[in-house]
Amino acid sequence: MAEDSLRISGLSSGLAVILNGEDSREGSSKSRLVSYCDDFGHQSVERSLEYIFGLPNKSIGSISGQVDSSLISAIIKNECSEFHSDLGAIIRDKDGISIDDTGCTPFAVGLDEFSMCGEIRIMKPPLHVESLAVFSSARANACVWKGKWMYEVILETAGIQQLGWANLMCPFSDHKGVGDFEDSYAFDGRRVKKWNKKDESYGKPWVVGDVIGCCIDLDHNEISFFLNGVSLGVAFCGIRKMGVGVGYYPAISLSQGERCELNFGARPFKYPIDGYLPLQAPPSVNSFASQLLRCLSRLLDMHCTEGAKNSSVEKLRRLKRFVSFEDLFHPVTRGIFEEMFSVLEADVRSIEYVAWGSFLSFMMEVFEVQAPHDYSSLDKILDVLLEFQESHLLFEHIINALSFACKSAKLVLTDSPYSGPYPYLALACHMLRREELMVLWWKSEDFEFLFEGFLSQKFPNKQDLESLMPSVWWPGSYEDISYESSMMLTTTALSEAVNKIEEKHRDLCRLVIQFIPPVTPPQLPGSVFRTFLQNTLLKNRGADRNLPPPGVSSNSVVVSLYTVLLHFLSEGFGLGEICGWLKRCENGPDVGFLHRGGERSFPIGLFLKNDPHRTDISRLGGSFSHLSKLHPANDQEDEVIRWEEGCMDDEESRVTHLNSQKPCCCSSYDAHLSRSLKDPIRYTTKGSRTHCSPISERSAHVAAECSASSLNDEITDKPSSSDQSESEFDYRPVQHMRFVPRESNMSSATLREEELLDMLLLLYHIGLAPSFKQASYYLSHQSQSISLLEEADKQIKEGACIEQLKHLKEARNSYREEVMDCVRHCAWYRLSLFSRWKQRGMYATCMWTVQLLLALSKVDSVFSYIPAYYLEALVDCFHVLRKSDPPFVPSAIFIKQGLASFVTFVVTHFNDPRISSAELRDLLLQSISVLVQYKEYLAAFECNEAATQRMPKALLTAFDNKSWIPVTNILLRLCKGSGFGSSKHGESSLSSVVFQRLLREACINDEGLFSTFLNRLFNTLSWTMTEFSVLVLDMRDKYQVIEFQHKKCCVIFDLSCNLTRVLEFCTHEIPQAFLRGADTNLRRLIELVVFILNHITSAAYTAFFELDHFSRPYRRHGHSLEKVNRGMILAPLVGIILNLLDASDNMKLGKHSDVAAIFASMDCPDRVYYRFQYLLDYNWAGSFRTDCYITKLLQLENFMTLLISLSESPEVDEKCYGEETDEDDNICCICYACEADARFAPCSHHSCYGCITRHLLNCHRCFFCNATVVEVVRIGEMTG
Repeated sequence: MAEDSLRISGLSSGLAVILNGEDSREGSSKSRLVSYCDDFGHQSVERSLEYIFGLPNKSIGSISGQVDSSLISAIIKNECSEFHSDLGAIIRDKDGISIDDTGCTPFAVGLDEFSMCGEIRIMKPPLHVESLAVFSSARANACVWKGKWMYEVILETAGIQQLGWANLMCPFSDHKGVGDFEDSYAFDGRRVKKWNKKDESYGKPWVVGDVIGCCIDLDHNEISFFLNGVSLGVAFCGIRKMGVGVGYYPAISLSQGERCELNFGARPFKYPIDGYLPLQAPPSVNSFASQLLRCLSRLLDMHCTEGAKNSSVEKLRRLKRFVSFEDLFHPVTRGIFEEMFSVLEADVRSIEYVAWGSFLSFMMEVFEVQAPHDYSSLDKILDVLLEFQESHLLFEHIINALSFACKSAKLVLTDSPYSGPYPYLALACHMLRREELMVLWWKSEDFEFLFEGFLSQKFPNKQDLESLMPSVWWPGSYEDISYESSMMLTTTALSEAVNKIEEKHRDLCRLVIQFIPPVTPPQLPGSVFRTFLQNTLLKNRGADRNLPPPGVSSNSVVVSLYTVLLHFLSEGFGLGEICGWLKRCENGPDVGFLHRGGERSFPIGLFLKNDPHRTDISRLGGSFSHLSKLHPANDQEDEVIRWEEGCMDDEESRVTHLNSQKPCCCSSYDAHLSRSLKDPIRYTTKGSRTHCSPISERSAHVAAECSASSLNDEITDKPSSSDQSESEFDYRPVQHMRFVPRESNMSSATLREEELLDMLLLLYHIGLAPSFKQASYYLSHQSQSISLLEEADKQIKEGACIEQLKHLKEARNSYREEVMDCVRHCAWYRLSLFSRWKQRGMYATCMWTVQLLLALSKVDSVFSYIPAYYLEALVDCFHVLRKSDPPFVPSAIFIKQGLASFVTFVVTHFNDPRISSAELRDLLLQSISVLVQYKEYLAAFECNEAATQRMPKALLTAFDNKSWIPVTNILLRLCKGSGFGSSKHGESSLSSVVFQRLLREACINDEGLFSTFLNRLFNTLSWTMTEFSVLVLDMRDKYQVIEFQHKKCCVIFDLSCNLTRVLEFCTHEIPQAFLRGADTNLRRLIELVVFILNHITSAAYTAFFELDHFSRPYRRHGHSLEKVNRGMILAPLVGIILNLLDASDNMKLGKHSDVAAIFASMDCPDRVYYRFQYLLDYNWAGSFRTDCYITKLLQLENFMTLLISLSESPEVDEKCYGEETDEDDNICCICYACEADARFAPCSHHSCYGCITRHLLNCHRCFFCNATVVEVVRIGEMTG
């Protein structure tokens, strides 16, 4: 824009046209530059002042002296009489409203303390409130009975809040509030209902930052609500009329922890509604201040139009006929502010209204919302303002208003990228570069509250997303093809807007970091920022709970802080050296902390101090108080641990920032990935399905997914035995690691990058993890909704009757709406959480954190003190990156090129007894369970020395009450390809030969460990099958099926199939444990096989497997739709039998005498024949690619023939048909099959040795008298 043009007086119209024509290229606005005075060259100053103050031509006489502020004041007082017309006037007729201002400021509307029920805390005056009780309610002190009135509620939280109107007869209680009684009316956007004694659906859901307008029209007896200025429709009509003074009061009810800010009119409304008046009248001086600010705007317009040196203004200056803008600006501006402050001083309350309204609008107009911003004009205004001491209070309110505006500012697509809170942040950052204003802000009582406000960002609600992304497209959709490019353009624009906002967040934080507060003794840069971080973390303790405590910050604040710190640590601070704070490194001064190679260090004192913001935060070894008593480590507080990057990895696979092969976060990627990033929408849905190859084993993920939720509540008292054996957890000595004293010149008051990393991980734990969980939900729900939509389209195309077609179309429309909503949410999360630099920083954070944990794991006294959130944030961040959409890097190099240490850590510590929390150990185990399902990640385990050395034995040890589900999933994946019917999906090509060999060796070399594992496996499989039977019969008896019950039944069946597959692997790889080991193993195995066969082939279970209702497919995350069928468990049962038969032949144990004899003794011949015939008749073709199974079935048929012949023996007949035999006192009274050849000591009760041995695997008490068993004595040995 030109800078030397000016509105000038004293030009003839002809000359004006000539001069203006020369500069026509500067824009048509220059036509206003020329004065309307006919007499060229005379009285230009007077005419300029007339223009500035909007006075008629020649209303200001000749000015002979110098223009100063006193002259300007005189002009305002004498010539601008209309400016003063509203001063002292009553803005609004009071008819229809009464305000009870007893004990309050006159005519000020607030909450009536006597009406409060529960506990409402004023967080920040005047009306920023929070509920501390289960349900709190309050009324305002203003009553209306005629007219149209409104107030606004700005949501700080988005939970249960009932906002509306109530009369004095509405009795609040601990459980009932506004809308729960007659003559009280409320809207709740959390439940999307309106309330008047009963609830009805109404409105739209709200989110944090939304502004709710509560309007009452007593002329038409209606109540309406507005969401961000958009009407939600009339909520209540025909409300009862009240008499004078007994009308309706603004009223709110908040559940515990809910926060909002009320505005009854003490500040200008964010979204004023035409025709509705605020309950509190605006101050009379507001109009006067607005008039003066318009005069200032006209003055600045003159400055903004100054332009090129050949402009009209330059020509006039050469003629000496014109006074420059600089000569006018200071006196005019100072005179205007003198008059403004003189009026505002008379009514201090009005300063807030003026600052939040007309003055903030004026500042934004001067600064210009869209870039490039007019910093020059703004600085001129600020210079003059700061000359007045009275301006300090004005600036306090402006900073408050800017902070507040950031909370509720929503993104607007047409304004991108300078949208949302960006303009307010940009203005605040520029203002706070002035030390005087920064000190003013820092000294305010609300410094941290306002800082949080600046870091807030309104999450778009459903309506916002619809306006931001009007066109929605996804791969495979039938939408207009133009929607794809349209959505790409909108998401790109929104991504740029988010980047601009994040950039200003960093600018603001840099200002705070650089700020040195004026205190004694002097502080170092970063001290104020550190205090803010610590207090924010202190306030948010417990934010990760299901029910967060009151007072926690908005999630957007935590996310913004995390994003700022991540950028500082990953991309650099952009501050240079600040008092030696930032380290120098050989990579260069601009390399981020997380990407510096070479030697790394970390101060141990961060773990050994119980800082206030860490209080109640659990450590790996338990609580801090417990550890400080058990393992005091005060002598190590000043030590620093140092290690070389990558020293925990194998030499041949080591990847560091200083090597030629860089980690993923600092290397270049293939062209395909680059193209995918340019086309994020097209790649989105595909990426989540194809960037890593899952293995199509039905049971791979379901058990692990369900074990983390409600299923755990059901799986509790499962039988198990033996204590966990303690292993060695330092499989590899960490080289180049040492402890050194803290450097003497390193002040503890200096904010270090390591400390920021510590806070970064805690911020991730309390803020980012829930956000990523929500993003994962929408991604999963999107995939499911797309599948349902495609299925509905398919059925519609296939044709149906008219009635069915109608329902199908209704369902399709519903599915389509769900898909569109999910696509919008996924796109928003993608552009706000998964930008490229954030993924890069997260990857580097994982590398840094896992290497730190491995280094500290060698020092027991320190390892136990590590906060649990280090491990939780590491694991969650790792899997978020692994599943990111689009993917950060190809899965083949995700672990290999930088995160091999992660594999080392999880396999080394998933059963580390130093980690006291079973949930944390299970978290590591679940990570292994998920990773080994993918061949790319399984390869990383096979190449990892720690995994091959420790994992097989550790898995067998970890198979206990808490961890059996993930351990089963892991073993199942490692054992793929070795079972009967497992070649259907080509599993043999995906099997891990390495770990199968290692598992076999572990079982053979440690018979005690394998025996304990086998006992747990028998117990667990027996329990799951029993639980499955109970669930199926329970559903059958109730003649109805609840979806959750059916899903639970399917999951239990799935687990049973998995356990049976593991047992099949054991019989295949270690058959000697059953055929040559203790008789108990073989008998228990065959008992289980018969038990499962009896249930699965029973007619009672037919409904579950065959009826259409039960056999419907059910979806599991990451898997295709599959049916539950008998073959899933019958196949491993056949495999077990065949494995035993093959091993008997190989070991030359005779014609399977032991196996067949035990089978024959288990059941009646008819049942045996039926069960085996069922196996032979089953349709196995669907489980095999070829007919190779026929030979196996022939072998099974031969074995069945042998069983029948054995079953025809007299002994078996007597057992089956109950023929009487002579009673024998020496028969075991437990199994009634064997001789009682052993007794317990010391109680001397008798039983057979097999029953006693089995019993002692799980319990060491006599099953007759419950006495503790000291010894088992064989009767034969005793008599001998």
